[in-house]
Amino acid sequence: MSTTPVYLLAALLFGLGVIGFLRQRNAVMILMAVELMLNSANLTFLGAARARGDVDGSMMPLFLIVVAAAEAAVGLALILALFRSRRTLDIEVPRSLRD
Repeated sequence: MSTTPVYLLAALLFGLGVIGFLRQRNAVMILMAVELMLNSANLTFLGAARARGDVDGSMMPLFLIVVAAAEAAVGLALILALFRSRRTLDIEVPRSLRD
C-alpha cells in the first residue's frame, strides 16, 4: 500500500486545523483545531512507520496522544476559568482587558 494517501490526508487535516486556529474566535474551537493538528502529526508518524515496516515508529504517536491529553486538560481548565470570570468564550475579551 502506498503511503501517499495517508500523507495527503494528514496534510489536509493539518491544513484544516491551521485554518480553524486562525479563523476562530471561540476558545473551545481553537483547542479543537490544535487537537486536529496534533492528530494529523500522529497520522504522519504512523504512515512513516508503516512505510518503513518499523514497529518502533508507533511509539511516537502514543507519546503524542499522552501530550495531547495533557494539553487538552490544561486548555479546558483555562477555558473554564475564562468562562467563569467573563461569561464568554470569545478570545477577544482578554485582549480588551489590557486597554
